[in-house]
This record gives sequence, C-alpha cells and structure tokens, in this order.
Amino acid sequence: MIYANPGSAGAVITLKPRYGNYIGGEFVAPLSGQYFTNTSPVDGSVIAEFPRSNAADIDKALDAAHAAADAWGKTSVQERSHIL
Repeated sequence: MIYANPGSAGAVITLKPRYGNYIGGEFVAPLSGQYFTNTSPVDGSVIAEFPRSNAADIDKALDAAHAAADAWGKTSVQERSHIL
C-alpha cells in the first residue's frame, strides 16, 4: 500500500504547521516562545514545528495537573474513557 504524505492530495491525515503544549485542557505556546522544526528524513521538507519546552513549562503543566486532580479522581471510569 502506498500512502500519501500528510498535507498532500489523498492524504489520510493533515498536520498543523505548529503545535503547542497541551496544558490545562488546551494547547498553549511554550513560555519561552521557542520551537524546533521537525523535518522529513526522506526529503528534508518541514513537517511541523513543536514546542521547545523547558522547566517552566513543566511547572505550568504540573500546576494544572494538581489543580485538576480532585475533579479527575471523582470522574467515573466510563466518563474518563470517553474523554481519553
């Protein structure tokens, strides 16, 4: 089977040009504002940019996780499975 490159005609998936960190239920830019570029090993074309996260981003994610822990713990297994 031959697959079309993401973003080209006939592709099954599409990629966004830039991704963020998923923190607190939403995608957010890295606090440093820095990204790294991921390129295709086949032809060197740019695939997408991804956050160059650091300790400050981790702290922000941990704060969000701790804030959500009580509510998440009270969520039923069935509802969690639908969310995930």
